[in-house]
Amino acid sequence: MGYLKGKTVIITGGGRAVLSDGSCGSIGYGIATAFAKEGANLVITGRNLSKLLDAKEELERLYNIEVLPVQADIAAGADNEATALRVVEEAVKKFGDIHVLINNAQASASGVTLADHTTEQFDLAMYSGLYATFYYMKACYPHLAKTKGSVINFASGAGLFGNFGQSAYAAAKEGIRGLTRVAATEWGKDGINVNVVCPLAWTAQLENWASANPEAFKANVHMPPMGHFGDAEKEIGRACVALASPDLKYMSGETLTLEGGMGLRP
Repeated sequence: MGYLKGKTVIITGGGRAVLSDGSCGSIGYGIATAFAKEGANLVITGRNLSKLLDAKEELERLYNIEVLPVQADIAAGADNEATALRVVEEAVKKFGDIHVLINNAQASASGVTLADHTTEQFDLAMYSGLYATFYYMKACYPHLAKTKGSVINFASGAGLFGNFGQSAYAAAKEGIRGLTRVAATEWGKDGINVNVVCPLAWTAQLENWASANPEAFKANVHMPPMGHFGDAEKEIGRACVALASPDLKYMSGETLTLEGGMGLRP
């Protein structure tokens, strides 16, 4: 513990969610927990203030760090650049510097075919994922250049493999993957490490859906070869800690796929 003590990490979509066994139940909260265990101070964003406050209470109590919750939503029709700048300004006011930006937040209408997708559903995925990543990266850039920091973005196998019923989600995630590689090229001279992770995690949302729709789950969700889905904290969160750790950084610009028990692979 303490490898990132004193560092400041922004995590979008970092509200508290837990599985039925009490372990981390979302990728964002798993990442927040992994960084908290290493002593980093956290800025967590999301639409649900209650989940952010729950995360703050638990992480500060368990790991003796500071957590700044900031309610924020990147959405169609909003002044999204101002929203991202506000989050970053609050982070700098509270902690002084920013060392890591993790763009995890994403909403989408899953299971809707391309022909049936509405513009509103497409915008939901694009704004919450691709546009949010774009605006937060722009807002954080001067601070990350100062600290020689890291950006970790999240894409998905939905884009890599063309999952049925996930057209808008896949489009947003592939946009994020391309944006990440360009940033790695452009920001390398500034000492900023930029990577993208494509995870397959067991989450509270997936757990609830599997319980309510067992047949659909069996037909559409396939177990990774190692026999378990990625753990939000112990595998995905720890992978992000590795990517953000100066002594453990992977080559900037890599796409890393993380599945249950399969580790990191470019």
